Amino acid sequence: MWPRRHTDASRVPGRKRRLTLAVLPTMLTLGNGVCGMASIAVAVSVSLPWENDQKLFVAGLLIFIGMLFDALDGSAARLTNQSSQFGAELDSLCDAITFGAAPAVILWRYSDVYPYRLSWAIGVVFTLCVLIRLARFNVETEEDDPHDGFEGLPSPAAAGTVAAFVISIPHLHSLTDLGYSDRIQEIAARSLVVFQYAVPLVALALAYLMVSRFHYPHVVQQWMRGRKAPHQIGKALFAIGGIFIFNELALPLVLCFFAFGTPLRHLGYKLGLGTKPQTPQPEPVLESESEAASHEV
Repeated sequence: MWPRRHTDASRVPGRKRRLTLAVLPTMLTLGNGVCGMASIAVAVSVSLPWENDQKLFVAGLLIFIGMLFDALDGSAARLTNQSSQFGAELDSLCDAITFGAAPAVILWRYSDVYPYRLSWAIGVVFTLCVLIRLARFNVETEEDDPHDGFEGLPSPAAAGTVAAFVISIPHLHSLTDLGYSDRIQEIAARSLVVFQYAVPLVALALAYLMVSRFHYPHVVQQWMRGRKAPHQIGKALFAIGGIFIFNELALPLVLCFFAFGTPLRHLGYKLGLGTKPQTPQPEPVLESESEAASHEV
């Protein structure tokens, strides 16, 4: 997400303000939008000579590439001192495509086990919650916000969770081959069936979490700032090791842990099973450190 710069209220009324664009940040933001449009195009294409699983794999991968662009545009704007209100608004519009519309289309193209009207409604609710999430973020975020955390699940994380499931499908299909043991083949085959039912329900839960008031940490921001305790570094190494060992299958697990870990901790606290979750607090920044970007990641 681009940093925001307030408009000049003192300019002469009626005089149009000439708009100048920051080339690098704007191109990165538009790259995010292009990834979203490409994801939709690939998911619904009838001319590509690919199976549906391959189309969905590429469509999901394009969402992750869009997340990368979204994580870079704000950094580029800050490093070049080219932050603007225009960039912030453009970023939200591109996010609406990549993290709102594209995941809904993927849901419709992936799962057909529910009645059509129900599947359509889940996709629409997901997209609408992304729009509400982005609008609320724009309204409630001040220019000097440290961006150490978010109220509600960030939309890129929600979209990435949906995309992670479809990205793992080809790997699951490969595990059903005769080259693996009967047990692995059986687990993979059952997982493919379970995903058909589970992914739309997960998307519905993600939609609720985006408009909720649960506090989520800004992962990139917090890891770029300050020192970390050994157990935090251990968690990061564990996640990286899981992705290295299980490849695409680890992506849904890692992102689901991030999305549902916070509300589950709150539920545990309500039931008296744990301590009260802590609201993310700003960490001290050394003067020599570069200011982190303010994207939703």
